[in-house]
Amino acid sequence: MHAVILAGGKGVRLRPYTTALPKPLVPIGDQHAILEIVLRQLAAAGFTSCTLAIGHLGQIIRAYVGNGSRWGLHVDYSNEESPLGTMGPLLTMRDRLPDTFLVMNGDILTDLDYRDVLLRHRSSGAPLTITTYARKVHIDFGVLTTDAGRVVGFTEKPSVDYRVSMGAYGLSRETLDAYTPGLPLGFDELVLDLLRSSNPPHAYEFDGYWLDIGRPDDYDRANAEFTTYRSLLLKGA
Repeated sequence: MHAVILAGGKGVRLRPYTTALPKPLVPIGDQHAILEIVLRQLAAAGFTSCTLAIGHLGQIIRAYVGNGSRWGLHVDYSNEESPLGTMGPLLTMRDRLPDTFLVMNGDILTDLDYRDVLLRHRSSGAPLTITTYARKVHIDFGVLTTDAGRVVGFTEKPSVDYRVSMGAYGLSRETLDAYTPGLPLGFDELVLDLLRSSNPPHAYEFDGYWLDIGRPDDYDRANAEFTTYRSLLLKGA
């Protein structure tokens, strides 16, 4: 089983923590980098190889991870010379990817079963499998429904339930065939194209622990919670 970790972003939303470090290497719990946790989880799940898509401060990631042997993985690299969007880096490495593989952001903290995601993707026959997580948003205002200048409905401080993408996907290599290497490709563009096709993405619903470390508040929460969830996040790793 092979995984691609997207680790080329600048981590602008996480500044000042990412001023000198790439986001996947910021420490969690004063002991582990986010990327180290992910690599340990992948190895424990049975993955044997991994490609790191690097860009901003990529030389630091390369120096830290090396060939991945200390985690029992074979790690290689794909360097992003210019911003290519979330899925664009996959196009430049398409010829060396297996038929199906896992793709994930390098800044998520979760106990998601990556092996099961990939196996479920293979059995689904879908071009893309998106891991999803339930979110509830509380709106602290009275919400009005209007029509032609008249108020026709009112809800006091409602809650909205929806599912979000977790930043981990099962992907089939042939899904990338329609796109040109070297050109940007966003996750949104890929999903919308597939929704217009006769073979839409598959959803993998997850209700365990998940935290997207995108902002300073998320990073502070990750550090505050890591001691509590350490055994869960690193079980078998």
